[in-house]
Amino acid sequence: MNEEKTVDLWFDPVCPWAWIASRWLLEVERVRAVRTRFHVFSLAVHNEGREVDAWYRSWLDERWGPARVALAASRAHGDEVLRDLYTALGTRIHRDKAPVDRETTLAALAETGLPADLADAADTTEFDAGLLAGNRAALDPIGEDLGVPAIHLPGPDGTVNAFFGPVVSPVPRGEAAGRLWDGVVLVTGTDGFFELKRGRSRPVTS
Repeated sequence: MNEEKTVDLWFDPVCPWAWIASRWLLEVERVRAVRTRFHVFSLAVHNEGREVDAWYRSWLDERWGPARVALAASRAHGDEVLRDLYTALGTRIHRDKAPVDRETTLAALAETGLPADLADAADTTEFDAGLLAGNRAALDPIGEDLGVPAIHLPGPDGTVNAFFGPVVSPVPRGEAAGRLWDGVVLVTGTDGFFELKRGRSRPVTS
């Protein structure tokens, strides 16, 4: 039997591409010897001070809260809570199209048995330094111009195989998820490999 590999995924709860990548990795866990560890990323922190389109700036300004709450939860209760909390938040935000607000956060916290007062973190800058540190941990091996999904795999001789992506829609399921995993491991583990890309021809669907 293959030794289980630990995969580190950085996510912002509001990012649709990170959401799909996370659901893909959960599918991979069913068909390959893989276990995912979840880490918090903040697109709002990442893009602070950058020149971005006006619509994206408005979108970011309204979405600081979920990453702050997720980090507060992990600080208080351990990183292990992120798997279920992310699922609860992401299902509401991405599948159910719930507004990114306190009520949605409170519902996700209740579902995962976490204290309601963690929702207060959404409106404070207390955790922003921690979010910045998490962003750096995600992107330092990849490149500052990228974002999430950010994935780190164990490489040979203690190295880290780190990359942005995959950007895929909809979520591959079952053995299709496993085959994509095999391909991602192969190409990203190739020395000197940097990029494959093509234009997106369909909307984001999970």
